[in-house]
Amino acid sequence: MPRTINVHFLPELVDDGQLTDKTVVVIDVLRATTTIAHAIAAGAICVIPCLEVDEARRLKSRLGDDTLLGGERGGKRIEGFDFGNSPSEYTPTSVGGKTLIFTTTNGTRAMKTAERAARVVLAGFVNLSAVCDSLATEEVIEIVCAGTNRKITREDVLLAGAIAEQLGRVEAGSAMNDQATIAIESWTRFTREMAENKLPLHESLRNSYGARNLIEIGLERDIEIAAQLDKLEAVPELDLARWRITLAK
Repeated sequence: MPRTINVHFLPELVDDGQLTDKTVVVIDVLRATTTIAHAIAAGAICVIPCLEVDEARRLKSRLGDDTLLGGERGGKRIEGFDFGNSPSEYTPTSVGGKTLIFTTTNGTRAMKTAERAARVVLAGFVNLSAVCDSLATEEVIEIVCAGTNRKITREDVLLAGAIAEQLGRVEAGSAMNDQATIAIESWTRFTREMAENKLPLHESLRNSYGARNLIEIGLERDIEIAAQLDKLEAVPELDLARWRITLAK
C-alpha cells in the first residue's frame, strides 16, 4: 500500500478530524521542537507542554520544586521562568533528570492541534534523519508546521519538505497533498541554491520570518543551533494519554 504524506503549513489549515488516529509530525524549527529535542537529548525526564503561561505556573505549583519552567512569549524568556526557548539553555547539567513544564507562542499550540492523533513526534533539522527513521513503518503521516504568529514560515515549510522528500523517496508512489508537493519542491530548490552559493543552512535561513524575529531580539545564535543538521538522535514523542513528551522508544 503506498504511503500517504500530507503537509499542513499552519495548524489553522488542518481540517477538522484530519489528524484523528493518525501519525503526526509537529514542526517548529525556530524554536520549540528544536529546543525540546535538545532537552530530551540532554536527559530531561519529560517535557509537559502547556498552552498558557498561567497554566504552566499552576502546574509548577502542583508538581513542586522538582520541576522546571521553560518557554517564551514574544521570543523572550517569561518572567519567573527558569529557561527561555533557546536550545543552548537545555544541557545535561541544567535539565538532566528533571521534569520540564514548557510553553511557547507557536509550538505548543501546534501540538494541541494533534491531541486526537494516534502518535505525535517532534521534528527539527537537528533530528531530521532520526525522525524519518522512526516513521519508517508508518503508512499515513501528517506533518503540521507551527508557523510564527499564525503566519507561514519558510524554515518550517523547508523542514516539512525535507521530511516528505526523504520518506517519499523510501516509499515510491507515495500519495501527497499539494502542500507536501510544494514543500518538497521548495526544499529541493533550496538545497540546490545552498550548494551553488556554498552557503551553510543557517545563513540560508536568516531571511525567514521566524529568523528575522530572533535576530531583532538578539538571539541570532539560536538560528545556527537550529540549523545543525542531524546533530541529535533523540526523537521526542508526545504521550497523548499522559500529555508528556519523552524519548521515543
